[in-house]
Amino acid sequence: MSQLFTPFTLKSITLRNRIAVPPMCQYSAEDGFTNEWHLSHYTSLARGGAGLVIVEATAVSPEGRISPACTGLWSDEHKTGMAAIAQGIKAAGAVPGIQIAHAGRKASANRPWEGDDHIAEDDPRGWQTLAPSAIAFGANLPKQPQKMSIEDIQRVKADFVASARRALEAGFEWLELHFAHGYLAQSFFSAHSNLRTDVYGGDLIGRSRFLLETLQAVREVWPEHLPLTARFGVIEFDGRDEETLKDAITLAKQMKEIGLDLLSVSVGFTVPDTNIPWGPAFLAPIAERVQRESGLPVASSWGIDTPELAERAIANQQMALVMIGRAHLANPHWSFKAAKALNVKDPAWVLPTPYAHWLARYQSND
Repeated sequence: MSQLFTPFTLKSITLRNRIAVPPMCQYSAEDGFTNEWHLSHYTSLARGGAGLVIVEATAVSPEGRISPACTGLWSDEHKTGMAAIAQGIKAAGAVPGIQIAHAGRKASANRPWEGDDHIAEDDPRGWQTLAPSAIAFGANLPKQPQKMSIEDIQRVKADFVASARRALEAGFEWLELHFAHGYLAQSFFSAHSNLRTDVYGGDLIGRSRFLLETLQAVREVWPEHLPLTARFGVIEFDGRDEETLKDAITLAKQMKEIGLDLLSVSVGFTVPDTNIPWGPAFLAPIAERVQRESGLPVASSWGIDTPELAERAIANQQMALVMIGRAHLANPHWSFKAAKALNVKDPAWVLPTPYAHWLARYQSND
């Protein structure tokens, strides 16, 4: 029996299988507002059979956007479009999730297909970026951020809380905090980007403080019966991997104590000069270690793009969920493909009836 197609229950939410679509930025919004592209995109992914669909990194404030084309939840007006998406995902049989985020010093960037670099200083589309320390990321993102004051930190934490409330009101049932990929929270955690000497810097306790306080504040407004999760970069591949991983596991244990329900394991991407060993499921052993030592169920992605790799990750208990990203863009019905490859009895059941009927009837011809 395929383990990939067994249900997964977290708090009061049960996913129909262990397949999740992770947040993938579409860079197609205007002033944070979603449109028909987003509605069609997410409902299509949900119809494909995944158990969970998580809406892309959604900014908690205007300066928290990666680009001017990112989605947002910094105002009540954003809820209408997001509610339609959440409803569409749920109607298609998947659980609607959303990731809320602040891009920190990586904000104010052009869309990937328009340069993937910082917007020029004299371009009115750009804005001042924020970070724990006034250290630029470098490479294609050279803009020096403004060092955050204590007041800035308190405001951003409040922005996360307000966005979490709006996500709940819009109908999302799974919340993910973006604490990864060199964005604001990851920048606080990393000694590469956090040189503060106050309570939000210095040792591991100080560098973890922003993440833990933000999680705690969101936990107080996000219902206890719904999953509260985070995506977090546990390793950088910068030559200090064991030290970073141990610190990350220590933080994961603390997040569990506060009320985190699941950790999506990723890479830090805090510095451009790294040696990431890209390859099939390269994070799976690391995810397994984080899960074992932290006591948190984990998910992960990166290179898990075939049914066999996904099945192995679940069957070997390396993670509780597999995040299938780009493979879903190539084939929104990836779950159906996986069910056939893994010899699931009547694989068409993962699809809506108008698709399943015809695919089951003429399966030998597809």
